[in-house]
Amino acid sequence: MRTLVPGLTRRRFLLAAASTTVVSLAWTPGVAEAAAAEAAPVAGGASRWLELVNTHTSEAISLAYRDARGLVAPALSKLQWLLRDHRANEAATMDPLLFDQLADLAAAAGVEPRYQIISGYRSPRTNALLSGAGRGVARHSLHMEGRAIDVRLRGVSCADLRDLALGDARGGVGYYRKSDFVHLDTGRVRAWAG
Repeated sequence: MRTLVPGLTRRRFLLAAASTTVVSLAWTPGVAEAAAAEAAPVAGGASRWLELVNTHTSEAISLAYRDARGLVAPALSKLQWLLRDHRANEAATMDPLLFDQLADLAAAAGVEPRYQIISGYRSPRTNALLSGAGRGVARHSLHMEGRAIDVRLRGVSCADLRDLALGDARGGVGYYRKSDFVHLDTGRVRAWAG
């Protein structure tokens, strides 16, 4: 298992996670209505986990981000660093509902939640550069708000992942067949192909 923290074994992580304080985050204005859902503990006391590999930095992490008490703050910090804007080396708060969406989509597909990350947070400067270069990037992208992620799910075609996300109807779903990834966000429900 590869992690962002050298020497951190699964056992050490679980012991540390059990002894840490779990916090509820209302991460930005405008999502206060989702705060209760973000902090909600997992039914039955089971942990929710993700394995993410950043395709640009080759960093990988596998961790539980939510447990019986709610969100695990140290795990959220590690996820946010992995999902940083690699061009600017800037991290930002990510909407925890994205992590729930990833976990739920993997469960619906019948696979472990192991994702390749193409893009997470994007700084306004990076977004402007990509948008100006005609890279199919929206000027007011939800990536700049930490509310969007571009992914591939191991063992599932991107077309199938798109279909699952469309059926889930939790936000925007973009399918980029040529580049082979799916955009997911926590904005209004909509769909497009790029």
